[in-house]
Amino acid sequence: MIKFGIIGTNWITERFLDAVKDLEGFSLSAVYSRTEEKAASFASKFGAEHTFTDLEQMAQSDFVDAVYIASPNALHCEQAILMMNHGKHVLCEKPLASNTRETKAMIEASEKNNVLLMEAMKSTLSPNFKILQENLHKIGKVRRYHANFSKYSSRYDAYREGTVLNAFNPQFSNGSLMDLGVYCIYPMVVLFGEPNSIQASGIVLDSGVDGSGSILAQYEDMEGIMTHGKTQNSSLHSEIQGEEGSIIIDGISTLTHLEVRYRDGASEVISTVPEHAEMYYEAEEFIKLIQEGKTMSSVNSFEHSLATAEILEAARKQIGVVYPADHS
Repeated sequence: MIKFGIIGTNWITERFLDAVKDLEGFSLSAVYSRTEEKAASFASKFGAEHTFTDLEQMAQSDFVDAVYIASPNALHCEQAILMMNHGKHVLCEKPLASNTRETKAMIEASEKNNVLLMEAMKSTLSPNFKILQENLHKIGKVRRYHANFSKYSSRYDAYREGTVLNAFNPQFSNGSLMDLGVYCIYPMVVLFGEPNSIQASGIVLDSGVDGSGSILAQYEDMEGIMTHGKTQNSSLHSEIQGEEGSIIIDGISTLTHLEVRYRDGASEVISTVPEHAEMYYEAEEFIKLIQEGKTMSSVNSFEHSLATAEILEAARKQIGVVYPADHS
């Protein structure tokens, strides 16, 4: 049984814990929050025995074998390295870090301490992503990867009224690209590798983060087109276009529905209905890797996380989004 500590008492963590409550090998042992009241409330709700308001104490504790980090993006690197330096395995929410420098530092800490580090990109570990990979050959030579994830943020209502919450605050390394665009970039990197070059554009809000944007990724014989936004909704699906047909993807972050549409007009649904909640599978992979004594996932690998971080950072530079973490 792997004893988990949770860093970040928010709705993302609640979804994660709801998803893994029946996962074999998972045991929630400890909760960290800045206040004892919040930590105790969360621990009581989800059945954790121990609470912490000091991360150093959690890192030193024998009550924790591994941690799930779902704190603001700007805190990922420092918190993950602290835990890894004390021998804890780390499952860290996407994006893994604020920038490439921090990503490299986290990877180095994993390798130095011989502990597992994995980015919690849920889509690439889902059953339907495996099906997508297995059926990609059906559409022939791939010429275009087109991913779209635009979802109006409830926190944008407050922003429009003059209140800047975490989701639109550069202090926390947030914005549309980091929060939603990453869901478009990571699967592309896993499927096709790192592009030769990118061109990015975006709408930068007064707070200093991007509200929406797009990226054109150029490969030798194909292109990737990615659109993202937190200030508007979109009903457009994502699609991988090949010379013999296309694979239609409903929900790039969840891969809810996959359909192959062939050039001759025929079509087939290839997706399955997963048995478990979407975040179950990333935790299942993480626990399996710990049990096998591995320190890296072959899917959500260091190579894929680093390539994604490089694309995110290059895109930010092109649209003019700079975080305080970039100067530290």
